[in-house]
Amino acid sequence: MRSKKFILLVVLFLLLLSQIPFAYRRFKLRRLSSAIQQLNSQRTPTQPNGFKEYKGVIHVHSFLGGHSAGTFSDIISAAQANQLQFVIMTEHTEKEFDTAAMTLKGTHGGVLFINGNETSAENGDRLLVLAGNVSIVAYPQEFKNWDAASFNGVEVYNVFTNARQANPVIAFFDVLWSQRSYPDLIFALYFQRPDESLKKWDQALARARLTATGGNDAHANIGVSLNDRSGKKLLGIQLDPYAVSFRLVRLHVLVDENKPLDEASLMEAIRAGHCFIGFDFLGDSSGFEFGASPDAIQGDEIKVDRPLKIRTPVPSRVVLYKDGSVIMDESGVTSRDFSVVEPGVYRAEVYLPQLGNRLWIISNPIYVR
Repeated sequence: MRSKKFILLVVLFLLLLSQIPFAYRRFKLRRLSSAIQQLNSQRTPTQPNGFKEYKGVIHVHSFLGGHSAGTFSDIISAAQANQLQFVIMTEHTEKEFDTAAMTLKGTHGGVLFINGNETSAENGDRLLVLAGNVSIVAYPQEFKNWDAASFNGVEVYNVFTNARQANPVIAFFDVLWSQRSYPDLIFALYFQRPDESLKKWDQALARARLTATGGNDAHANIGVSLNDRSGKKLLGIQLDPYAVSFRLVRLHVLVDENKPLDEASLMEAIRAGHCFIGFDFLGDSSGFEFGASPDAIQGDEIKVDRPLKIRTPVPSRVVLYKDGSVIMDESGVTSRDFSVVEPGVYRAEVYLPQLGNRLWIISNPIYVR
């Protein structure tokens, strides 16, 4: 009997010992949360003349195409809670009915919804087809037919692709320790720069103008629950509710200030690359500016004699790329002009040294000809 008690005590001790790293990870999230609050209080956003910035999410699924039980009401409520101006739906296709036609479209609860599909070719290539006329390469690390001229952009970041790299055992204990207090910041423990997707985008930009987007890939289908015989949930935990997914990554779109925000103006701006990707769970990225004097913005084409300009809402590390290679890497930047001496495709990435040098913003390119 004494031996059994001893073994039990040893097991309990080892179990408690194994939780020390997760308690420390929760402590780090607490510090991260405080640092983010401080950063947000220091923001000095800008906005290019002649444009209005709108923030929203792209790559969202509901119950329509399987893989999700999320309702329209859930999605609308989550968009409102996140103060989004638009949500772009990308329902999985079905043989029997048109999921793009049946999903959310138009204005609901003060939020503009754009309908669309996530389609799959015979070779496995997947596209996000938005409002029937804008196509975005999904999961570029798996995409094969890069020579096709039938797409307008590349989803260079995807929440699901990033999340599936996490160790499930470690993620399970992180959730137990931190999900209640920091449901979105848990993701910071696994967040990674999408190296391979950005590399493929840079290579594709040598052949065509392609808009970069960041996909939430929101399904609201990850969790554990206990249901009764009728299917009613008695007890459970939802790990990816839309309200959390919509906080992780957002698309910030610049629309002509003389045009209303509607399907036509939003699709026009995205197709033109007048947008940037913000990892807003690390802090509101609204007010970032990358352009060229006097009036060019992301997605535009300029001549070689016009300097680039970069404006960030808080002091940041800015990395400037030309044709996929780093040509500038500076910290403490809030305002920086850069003289262009040769043609190329220029884009910027913004990092936050205050938060452990995490990636915060991915711009769309300026095309210098």
